[in-house]
Amino acid sequence: MLADLRWLGLKWDDPPVAQSTRLSCYRTALEKLHAAGLIFPCTRSRRDVLDAASAPHEGGLEDEPIYPLAFRPPVGAVVPPLGDIISVNWRFRVPDDEQIVFRDGRVGLQCATAGRDLGDFLVWRKDGVPSYQLACAVDDAEMDITEVVRGDDLMRSTFRQILLLRALAAEPPAYWHCPLMLDEHGTRLAKRHDSLSLHALRERGVKPEEILATFSTENLSI
Repeated sequence: MLADLRWLGLKWDDPPVAQSTRLSCYRTALEKLHAAGLIFPCTRSRRDVLDAASAPHEGGLEDEPIYPLAFRPPVGAVVPPLGDIISVNWRFRVPDDEQIVFRDGRVGLQCATAGRDLGDFLVWRKDGVPSYQLACAVDDAEMDITEVVRGDDLMRSTFRQILLLRALAAEPPAYWHCPLMLDEHGTRLAKRHDSLSLHALRERGVKPEEILATFSTENLSI
């Protein structure tokens, strides 16, 4: 992947960091959230949440379903210790009815209401690894990231990460959410489109200039 990005012309000053080498950092952040009473253990399966009558999907069918309030422990309930080995999911308790706002560099002001537009979300999985949300928030804070550029399918995740950054006393970076690259049917490119991956195009002899000339910032279709 890194070789393909270099071939395309992208460069970076510092070597990429593997999140698998930063588990202790994520664990420290989890312990801070635990000490502040902001997380709780969850034994409910994804199917339990999906089957709940009050669990619409937050940002469409592909996004995380809203965690039902009936599954959440009451305020003030004793939170068990994390333990050296985590074998249960842990969720972040969102501040109900609080509005989260940020200005996206491409599409402008974005707003969401906690508890209505997004529910309690995973921060640590029962298989012993941090969630995407926690890992990204911790990395952005500890690496002094000032600008994040990513696909607009992750717009909803930004609200969750802002809540985590706030809980960890860190300033959120600036965000720019790009439109996704689409196929001829308007479907976003995915693993099933391997023939259009950078690696495959490179092996076919396609030049980097040809790829870059194909796309514009507002019309990423092929």
